[in-house]
Amino acid sequence: MAEAVFRSLVQSHPALSAKISRIDSAGTCDYHSGDSPDPRTMSTLRSHGVKSYKHVARKITASDLQFDYIFAMDRSNLRDLQRLQNNALERDATLRQSGGKLGQIRLFGEGRGGDEQVGDPYYGGQHGFEECYAQAERFARGFAGELCERWDEEANEEEGK
Repeated sequence: MAEAVFRSLVQSHPALSAKISRIDSAGTCDYHSGDSPDPRTMSTLRSHGVKSYKHVARKITASDLQFDYIFAMDRSNLRDLQRLQNNALERDATLRQSGGKLGQIRLFGEGRGGDEQVGDPYYGGQHGFEECYAQAERFARGFAGELCERWDEEANEEEGK
């Protein structure tokens, strides 16, 4: 759901869509690999105007670690992602020696002084999915705001040179 919410936000804001070209999601486990989103996810997205989301679940791979940002929905997944990144660095000497760029791993709800986790909607009925949507939207907007502020600062620095 978080991918769909962020993708929708980016598509609706030219300043974001001009700079963000790739958005994807994957799980830290392969429980649902190959599955489409839960029908309650799709219903919630549709009720909020996100109508064209298509996704097939998959497990994260080491190559995904090269995204600029990698978001975990909760602290357990955050630890799993950090472990995956550390293992990738240990295994790949070329990556270590070249200073290979790996993405910043953080909680989706981290930023602007917070570190909130996204709740698991599966056991809260439809209300759980609505709550999850609200969190994903709030976190997506917060992250988009951080990016825009950073880009403005970078542009101002370039102008000052």
